[in-house]
Amino acid sequence: MKIKVADYLLESLKKYGIKHVFGVPGDYNLSFLDYIEDMEGIDWVGNCNELNASYAADGYARINGMSAIVTTFGAGELSAINGVAGSYAEKVPVVKIVGRPSFNIVENKEIVHHTLGDGDFEVFHKIYSNVTGAQCVLTLRNAQMEIDRVLNVCFTEKIPVYIELSSDIAGQEIEVVSETPVYKFETDQKTLGSFVAKLSSLLSTSKGQAILADYEVSRHKLEKELSTFIESAKIPCTTLSMGKGVIDETSKYFMGTYNGVLSNDTIKKVAENTDLLLMIGAVFTDSTTAGFKMINPKIDLIEIHPYYCKIDGVCYNNLLMKDVLAELGKLSFFNNSTVEHQPIPEFAPAGRLLTQKRMLEAIQGFLKEDDILVAEQGTSFFGASELSLPKNSVLVGQPLWGSIGYTLGALLGTQFADVNRRNILLIGDGSFQLTAQEVTTMLRHKLKPIIMVINNDGYTVEKLIHGAHRQYNNINMWRYKDIPQTLNLDPEVYTSYSIKSETEFYDALNASKNTDKLVFMELHLNADDAPDLLIKLGQLFKEEDAY
Repeated sequence: MKIKVADYLLESLKKYGIKHVFGVPGDYNLSFLDYIEDMEGIDWVGNCNELNASYAADGYARINGMSAIVTTFGAGELSAINGVAGSYAEKVPVVKIVGRPSFNIVENKEIVHHTLGDGDFEVFHKIYSNVTGAQCVLTLRNAQMEIDRVLNVCFTEKIPVYIELSSDIAGQEIEVVSETPVYKFETDQKTLGSFVAKLSSLLSTSKGQAILADYEVSRHKLEKELSTFIESAKIPCTTLSMGKGVIDETSKYFMGTYNGVLSNDTIKKVAENTDLLLMIGAVFTDSTTAGFKMINPKIDLIEIHPYYCKIDGVCYNNLLMKDVLAELGKLSFFNNSTVEHQPIPEFAPAGRLLTQKRMLEAIQGFLKEDDILVAEQGTSFFGASELSLPKNSVLVGQPLWGSIGYTLGALLGTQFADVNRRNILLIGDGSFQLTAQEVTTMLRHKLKPIIMVINNDGYTVEKLIHGAHRQYNNINMWRYKDIPQTLNLDPEVYTSYSIKSETEFYDALNASKNTDKLVFMELHLNADDAPDLLIKLGQLFKEEDAY
């Protein structure tokens, strides 16, 4: 069967569930963009800049399972590399496609635009090799094989990949003889038996066990398997903030979000009766563990990752997490601790000025099943990480890479990934100013997220660590409420609020429950106000950084 290279690439993306492509046009990718626009079942989104596009692709992949971004050569791809690096750090499967100059230009080493002027067309490829799991330059001889190879790496390893598509190759035909077979990974049953036997031995002398889950579960879409295991094990469970949402937080076994020594009292009490911790898809980072300060560092750790497990430094390779969880469901676990759930009080607004604490209490009552809550690193993320998520809800943030402004672009991606779910963004004014223009993309496509910009006059998260009264932590004040009007000519597609009091916030939340528009809220908060968790973390980070 004959098919054009561009069409084969797009059909392959569709097989992995990708229905939208993010990016920015440039003259080396324009021929490929024609094929995207003409391809049924896949849509071109188009972003204000490549950095925002990379953030959107990241957010889309977290909800959808995989994503794609297209930029032009050199200038465009370097603009996007920060976002792709974040996807690499946090194991998000993004396909990075770059429009490359024609083979004739490359072979003759011509001095053309979007290059360094030295005739080297491999330099950006080499740069991307550090933040992607597989790379290729498509030719007529290798197109089918290489497309299949790198997309399989992206899907199985949950990591970005890099594809260069020359402007003169996209429209040329290749002969597709048969579909390249995809390697199907299977669990090594003998190794699985050895792992279960070792764990069974440890259980026989354990005084109590608990579960700590994290983001690797969601990357591999294994939430249901984890839930089944928790209901079978009947022991207390928690998540790191990076994986918040992988456990049903309405479960009677859920204790709250783990934050090292800054965790809630329930988690601390359970730790006293626990000597065996099942770490399911968990990766410790400084910002999710209070700077690696654990409650009980003497607890034995059982690591269960997507493709391997580890006990006492011994690695058990070639094990699928879903198969491991199924086997563990056959074992007996116990913990003498009880998990008590306090009812969530109904928010009763007063006329006083809004604070971080009261804002979060109001949002807690506003959340509903299936919500996607996106929270920017800083006051927003560390406040949101302490909320109780309703069933099937998820928190999207970037606590490891922590790129400022990430979440506004990510919101575009998460909303496109599922337009039927309610998307709510919490973002500070400093972060918002970096990527604000992407609101116009949301308005252009008539998306309907709820955007809450916290106007607290500067970089509060940085002020809590160092330089509270330094000018470098200050920003220029904007009329944030007017941003939608500035970025869009149609007032019928958005509703905008400027909010200072609890009552105003409560009324705006209620009004947004039934609106069919993008909702934009500017929340005026004191510059010194911050969630308690972030204040404590700020002090710890200050000590770590030796300020």
